[in-house]
Amino acid sequence: MTPLEHLAAALRDTRGPVLVVTGAGISLASGIPTFRGTDPGAVWKRDVTELGTVRYFNEEPEGSWSWYLSRFEKVLGARPNAGHAALVELERWCAARKTPYLLVTQNIDGLHREAGATQLVEVHGSARRVRCATYGCRYGAPRGSLAREAVDIGPFKAKPSRETVPRCPACGDFLRQHVLWFDELYNGHQDYQWQRVLSACEEAALVLFVGTSFSVGVTDQVFSSARERGVPVFNVDPAGQPIEGMTLIREASEVALPRLVKSLPPPLSPD
Repeated sequence: MTPLEHLAAALRDTRGPVLVVTGAGISLASGIPTFRGTDPGAVWKRDVTELGTVRYFNEEPEGSWSWYLSRFEKVLGARPNAGHAALVELERWCAARKTPYLLVTQNIDGLHREAGATQLVEVHGSARRVRCATYGCRYGAPRGSLAREAVDIGPFKAKPSRETVPRCPACGDFLRQHVLWFDELYNGHQDYQWQRVLSACEEAALVLFVGTSFSVGVTDQVFSSARERGVPVFNVDPAGQPIEGMTLIREASEVALPRLVKSLPPPLSPD
């Protein structure tokens, strides 16, 4: 039995909750570079631990906005690929079997939502939204945000400077990206749904990782919980390294995941 066949069999036998965690690797086929991957455009090759921080934004909001706008040119123009679509089919398959399902993505590209995912947590935020830098503002943490298209970024693009950084329409403070920065906590905004992630960790009967480097807190949290409880764990990653307690499927997600859902017994959609 191949690792992918092992995953399909485990899904067929599972009646408890299925938890899927995706990272940048699933969006590589959509043209979005990874962070820590081996692809030529991997963002981690630049010092994002310095640029992606509250400290840097507070010191140089115009620099923060410039960096993110250059990054988001590819993100906001991307479209879901076959891997995203296959996970939507997996969600529907689980729903038809009345099997609880949750997809937790570390990606901020919004492609899972665009593909049709509904049981979704964007645990690192969204490139498609911004928020006020002032805590407690109606458009700031812990609850508020704004759709990116509702903000006029034109003046900043025309002349990037501190004076043209987009401002909050409610309080006038700077707007910032609605993403989790390296010096912030998962519980910093309700949109990150951290408590929902923790609950899913404790309840999952099967865990599937897709395209993640296992370098951030959420992956460690999920994997540690699954390993402690003896839950089957699978990892789809063409460049993945063997990890004890985890079945590695060394294939690209846009290839492996469509094959996976095609191998599952019907129905592939809710009644």
